[in-house]
Amino acid sequence: MKSLVWMLSAGLAAGAVKAPLPEWSPADKTALEKGELVPGLALLRQDPAEEQAGAKVPQPTPEELVEKEKASPDVPEKYWDAYFGERPTSFLVDPQGLLGTKDTRDRESFLKYHSGDSHVDLFVYLFDGHQSIPSEVREEEIVERFFSEGKPAVVVYYYLGAPQKSDIYVSPQLSDAVSAAEQRRALTSSVEEALEKPDSMAQFEAFCVQLSIRIFWMEKAAGLVTEEATPAPLPRRSKSHEAEKKESPEIVLRAKELGAQYGPPAGIMAGAILTVVAGLALVRSRARHRFPVFEVAPRMGGAHAAGIGAVISFGSTTQSPSSQRNDVPDYLGL
Repeated sequence: MKSLVWMLSAGLAAGAVKAPLPEWSPADKTALEKGELVPGLALLRQDPAEEQAGAKVPQPTPEELVEKEKASPDVPEKYWDAYFGERPTSFLVDPQGLLGTKDTRDRESFLKYHSGDSHVDLFVYLFDGHQSIPSEVREEEIVERFFSEGKPAVVVYYYLGAPQKSDIYVSPQLSDAVSAAEQRRALTSSVEEALEKPDSMAQFEAFCVQLSIRIFWMEKAAGLVTEEATPAPLPRRSKSHEAEKKESPEIVLRAKELGAQYGPPAGIMAGAILTVVAGLALVRSRARHRFPVFEVAPRMGGAHAAGIGAVISFGSTTQSPSSQRNDVPDYLGL
């Protein structure tokens, strides 16, 4: 075993001898001193083959750049009918599929829950943040055409990733009760809540939650919120029982109940016990405690001390107490 270790060590030593470290040539040393040679610069340069391949990539022509600038950010025409052709069948209108399956299901569930808990539905038309509604479409007419009948609704055109571009409209049933200023305040509050979130999905969720809260105040303004039903009155006891309870003390009533249940002796005994317990409780409630006043000798001839005392505190557990002592001047001259 020792011989094997010795052979391996000798082999490594021999390999180390056969592979010496590179040395600077006189020309490289001269170039390094003059600043003409930068060590490691070759590693930062792009491979000539890659540079040649990159040079072959054609640059866009001026016509292509102009054409790109003229590209319209409007919603593609193939989605117009899905957006604006009829009254939506779901509360979340997303024909472009901007949300994933899980996010769509979560937002749709929230809007359905809001509809079941509110007198005003919330419909959200979802667009991409860089898109815009075509000029041929008038949002107010869409709301008047599809939401004039049925349950009142709030319609929002929301731009994913750019909530500040969103618009809000109310159905004709709410337009008289909810002013344009109140609609704008609801939208502003929802946008501010959304902009506090870091990503587009969290913004959309916060926007919907805040707007659903603001819709509650729209309900109150429109008179759609009814007063909560008064709780049913508790069943009344018989008049004779109530009169007996008012006229007789609680102890007497309790004794009568025990007497009726276990017989007269048990009632008498229970009445006596309850009377004693009630008496003790009454005595304790009226008890008064007085603390004695101790005579304290005057300090240094005065009624009160000077307020100076010894305080010991240790700020470190690794140092000795003597090294942590602070020298305080002797103001009393003792």
